[in-house]
Amino acid sequence: MALYEYRGRDGKGLAVSGTLEATSESAAADQLLARAVIPLQLRAIKQRQQLDLSSLLRRKVRLDELQIFTRQMYSLTRSGIPILRAIAGLSETTHSQRMKEALQDVSEQLTAGHTLSSAMNHHPDVFDALFVSMVHVGENTGKLEDAFIQLSVYLEREQETRRRIKSAMRYPTFVLIAVALALVILNIMVIPKFADMFARFHAELPLPTRILIGTSNLFVHYWPLMLFALLLTVVGIRYWHRTEKGEKQWDQWKLHIPAVGSIIERSTLARYCRSFAMMLSAGVPMTQALSLVADAVDNSYMHDKIVDMRRGIEAGESMLRVSNASHLFTPLVLQMVAVGEETGQIDQLLNDAADFYEGEVDF
Repeated sequence: MALYEYRGRDGKGLAVSGTLEATSESAAADQLLARAVIPLQLRAIKQRQQLDLSSLLRRKVRLDELQIFTRQMYSLTRSGIPILRAIAGLSETTHSQRMKEALQDVSEQLTAGHTLSSAMNHHPDVFDALFVSMVHVGENTGKLEDAFIQLSVYLEREQETRRRIKSAMRYPTFVLIAVALALVILNIMVIPKFADMFARFHAELPLPTRILIGTSNLFVHYWPLMLFALLLTVVGIRYWHRTEKGEKQWDQWKLHIPAVGSIIERSTLARYCRSFAMMLSAGVPMTQALSLVADAVDNSYMHDKIVDMRRGIEAGESMLRVSNASHLFTPLVLQMVAVGEETGQIDQLLNDAADFYEGEVDF
């Protein structure tokens, strides 16, 4: 939940200003329009982060724990059990300490008269913007149990997507580690013995052999400096990755890693199609759904592409045109989007596109 500062005009044309909380810039604009306020300027306020040592040591809520929670909430709400009683019961039975704390606070806020989505908004580390928006839609339409079962299915597929990405990265990671260890052992233990033997011959060695011996001497005599340089490089890369430019650059590069990049790209696009279809079928407006899905894909490069798609739709362009301009999708998926727009079943066609991408990942 972000804080936004706005300036605009009310229904009488008078200047108004203030702050409000919203999941995204688009959601903040929707809130202002619902209040009959025409926004002229909308700016996110950067909140000062305070160091909390307890939050660093506290274990985060795992995806499987959240999926179990949504499944249990679906069963309880479908059975007609009141929300307050269901939340209180689940807070006592959950094994996650962070989930227990969040549900206890949600229960207190429900008792104070807040809605469920508003109470969940205060715990973004547990319930993200997409989760809260689905609950909000379910509350407004009177189909809260449907929202929870959709979230449960989405989280289950999200677990499967992450498992696929990890399995795809596991083999090349092990190979690179094995190669690095082999190089270190060769340079420290094997090559020096051959270097001593060659030195007794007093013969002119070929250039590749001299390079190998020189590299081995570097490892043997200057390993503390090399270790320090490696540590400095890792810290520098982590610092660069935490910058906005570095994060976007890395997210773009990893989509082009040989053999693995295409798997990551297709898994991410499957996540996009699945979450976008879920939001549309729940009744979330297309522009707001794109804003939420942009955060759900967990890739800064694709995030910017999806935000550009949202801006194109706000400018009056079709879903097919903005999808084609993003250069993210294959021609087959673009055909699915075109048919979905023509038939009014774009959510179903997006689910088909997600199945297509997941099939490619398996292949």
